Amino acid sequence: MERKAPLPIIASIMWIGFMLLTALSADLIAPYQYAALDLSNRLAPPFGPGHWLGTDELGRDILSRLIFSIRISLLVAFGATLLSACLGTMLGFIAARFRGAVEQFILMLADFQAAIPFLILSLSVLAFFGNALPLFIGLMGLYGWERYTRIARGLAISASAQGYAGAVRQLGARPSRVYGRHILPNISSTLIVSMTMTFPEVILLESSLSFLGLGVQPPMTSLGNMVGFGREYMTRAPWIALTPALIIVLTSLAISILGDWLRDKLDKTLG
Repeated sequence: MERKAPLPIIASIMWIGFMLLTALSADLIAPYQYAALDLSNRLAPPFGPGHWLGTDELGRDILSRLIFSIRISLLVAFGATLLSACLGTMLGFIAARFRGAVEQFILMLADFQAAIPFLILSLSVLAFFGNALPLFIGLMGLYGWERYTRIARGLAISASAQGYAGAVRQLGARPSRVYGRHILPNISSTLIVSMTMTFPEVILLESSLSFLGLGVQPPMTSLGNMVGFGREYMTRAPWIALTPALIIVLTSLAISILGDWLRDKLDKTLG
């Protein structure tokens, strides 16, 4: 029998749970409105009266902005990861079902997507169409779909060649039922592991675009947005940028550690 999960895994799960709880209860636990101004108390240092993490250049409470930033950044990352996984898996199943010209076309799209630097593509799209939050999440959802397509296609072809899929097909089940009810559950563990690998990349990508001013826009706030605005005050008020940057690093690290562990536990080919 295997012993309980290692300490780094437990710590990662606890941190991710804490981030999710913070995001879900942001309205209840934030001491101030994240956009509330207090110009008389601007650039107040941490651990001061009423502001545990200090204030920014407009006197806004850093702790409150951090809590709401966690909500927005996780919303973008979760939404984009789910969109990417659903789109990639669907295209992978279509390629495995029809093969031939359809398969080659989808694989060509996947190669094209992988060859283009996604950050440059994102900058172009956001500069041209604007950066409303739904559009931003949709754009982030195009990141990494080609990985799921290749994984889903390969695993679906392999599963289709096995006896259970052929037996269900001979019983008269439609292709959508074969793929949705029989093949998808058998490859879901691999797809989940892939999602844990993509999730921190989406967080970092969202932070990079927000840092450059093309991601989440004021008055809304995100972790990358906070780092971007705080960079101008690194010498006078480093806490503005360092606190959200630390959250980004710890969250990405926790999800990466958890993803590695899940891969070792769920991927049968590794041992």
